[in-house]
Amino acid sequence: MSDPKCKICRRAGEKLFLKGAKCFTPKCAFERRPTPPGRPLSERKHRSNLTEYGIQLREKQKIRNVYGLTEKQFYRYVKEATDAKGGNPVDHLYARLERRLDNVVYRLGFAQSRVQARQMVSHGHFMVGKRKLTIPSYEVGTNEAVSVREGSKGSPLFTQSGEKPKGQSVPNWLTFDQAKLAATVTGVPKYDRGETGFNFQSVIEFYSR
Repeated sequence: MSDPKCKICRRAGEKLFLKGAKCFTPKCAFERRPTPPGRPLSERKHRSNLTEYGIQLREKQKIRNVYGLTEKQFYRYVKEATDAKGGNPVDHLYARLERRLDNVVYRLGFAQSRVQARQMVSHGHFMVGKRKLTIPSYEVGTNEAVSVREGSKGSPLFTQSGEKPKGQSVPNWLTFDQAKLAATVTGVPKYDRGETGFNFQSVIEFYSR
């Protein structure tokens, strides 16, 4: 039976790396069958016929699935970004998603995927400042420190800490001290479509219809 996460990538038409390191192996389902579920391999050009609405919907689904959010959660982030005073809604949306605690844990290389990062946060392995937090959606503020809880440092989960998935590096808005298994948010995540590969503007337009 095909993995649900692999089906999400096939529907999106590209790898979203929802399974971390497993996405780089020859066993990756997308490598074997890149067409959407239910589509024969001969139908590879169907995506070029998408309407503008279809393109925006696909982009919205890709970003929502990458960050592992429900439709209700994602819509709330978009609405709050568009309602924010000052600045670009796209920048607001991107910064808030990136500064989620589960995403910060993933960006630091403690987890191979955001799904795993969410589980690790929920199980109480991380501290924000001097508090143990088990809320993956917690938005880490500027100058706040994220660290592995002292009682968790001996866990096998952290024996390979800092060995990030292929192609991933710690973003410049995070300062990481690998020896201490701790990091500090020292800046604001800046949206760059070329760097992220996702069209956040398309998402804002989708919900503005």
